[in-house]
Amino acid sequence: MHVSTDEAPAVVATPFEKLKGSFIYMICGIIGYLPFHTLRIFCLRVLKAKVGKRTGIYRRFEVRRPRLLTIGNSSVIGHGALLDARCGLTIGDNVNLSNEVMIWTLHHDYNDSNFAQTGAPVTIGNYAWICSRAVILPGVTIGEGAVVAAGAVVTRDVAPYTVVGGVPAKPIAKRNEHLNYDLGDAILPII
Repeated sequence: MHVSTDEAPAVVATPFEKLKGSFIYMICGIIGYLPFHTLRIFCLRVLKAKVGKRTGIYRRFEVRRPRLLTIGNSSVIGHGALLDARCGLTIGDNVNLSNEVMIWTLHHDYNDSNFAQTGAPVTIGNYAWICSRAVILPGVTIGEGAVVAAGAVVTRDVAPYTVVGGVPAKPIAKRNEHLNYDLGDAILPII
């Protein structure tokens, strides 16, 4: 991550770094359309992503900087999910990311005179459920067993076993703390 300020000039990638990054980005785009979980996960592992056992990654997902992505065991990544791991993204065990979830670790500082990039890692705890079209912004930690309602925009950390919703997301309920399911049992291998 490179953050520019008025005192220090922005660090610019070399042409080789830009070409390499573009090539990996294009490969990741192709991986999202491969026909089987095992094939998609194998390709991500070749790109140095850490993906646990019995995990399902459904089609049309997008990954940015796979080498900084960690997904635990028995987690499910839904269709069309965007996983921005440029500043680091850690997803725990038995996490359900529903369709079209967007997780961002890097964005622009709208107050910076150079529109510099700024960001921080995102961590999602075990048994968390991020519902469809929710957006998680840089630096957020989603606690164990927490639920982010559909369409919510999460700008701050979410406490364990808390349900949040809205824009920006706010606590709306508590969740049962005695969770013991295994999402790996529900993964459809061909989709």
